[in-house]
Amino acid sequence: MRGTVGRPAAPPPLTWLYAPGDRPEVAAKALASGADIVVIDLEDAVAAHRKEYARAATAELLSERPPVPVHVRINALDSPLAEADIRAVAALPGLSGLRLPKVTSPDDVVRIAELAAPAEGGALPLYALLESALGVERAFAVASAHPALRGIALGEADLRADLGVMHDAGLDWARGRIVLAARAAGLAPPAQSMYPDVRDLEGLMASCAHGRALGFLGRMAIHPRQLPVIKRAYLPSPAEIASAEEILKSATSDSGALALPDGRFVDPAIVACAERTLALAQRAD
Repeated sequence: MRGTVGRPAAPPPLTWLYAPGDRPEVAAKALASGADIVVIDLEDAVAAHRKEYARAATAELLSERPPVPVHVRINALDSPLAEADIRAVAALPGLSGLRLPKVTSPDDVVRIAELAAPAEGGALPLYALLESALGVERAFAVASAHPALRGIALGEADLRADLGVMHDAGLDWARGRIVLAARAAGLAPPAQSMYPDVRDLEGLMASCAHGRALGFLGRMAIHPRQLPVIKRAYLPSPAEIASAEEILKSATSDSGALALPDGRFVDPAIVACAERTLALAQRAD
């Protein structure tokens, strides 16, 4: 049920790797990178004169089922390119979802959902990217706009420019707003926006730790070298796993104990958090 606490059937993805649609060789490497989901980008990563080629190359890639789920980020929703993108890829067997850039209203989601609706079968999963002050302000309305919408996320580069934010901390309010809106709409926790410096792995780790503390789960990547850092940052630590196991043992013991030896009280909310921790721990190699 949307908007209620529940146990997920499986842990959500932790790593999402972008690949430009006009470079099939990079997309092929992305599919073999170990990313949970590969996102083929037809928007910002592709120059205007390469859009048609990128669309055709992506359609060829998705004509068969790839080894991992593939999403496509289409072009701006208010451009004719977006409709052409959708018509080229929406019905292909290799497509697992569409990412919608610069969403500013629930109407954007509804319109694309209707345009991308398959002739038969379930709705194509959609993911809305909120990249402006207006989009963030309408986060919950967007997140609850249509059953086909499976997730929301921030586009931090565009949002930073829109707000005139100079320091990273200036985006924390918007980040929290996205996390809350996703939860209120019954969606999975959002993945963090990409970290732009592919060489700064220590900075990436610290940024992921901050994002995890804010309620994000997983992260977009722009280079395969970022993937193991993101995964390590978002998987529970041995101490977190041990604590979760202790909580569940206490909650299910015959003694009916409601407190741990260290004095922490065990209630249903804490048990639910422990269950999520152990489910996520199964993702570890």
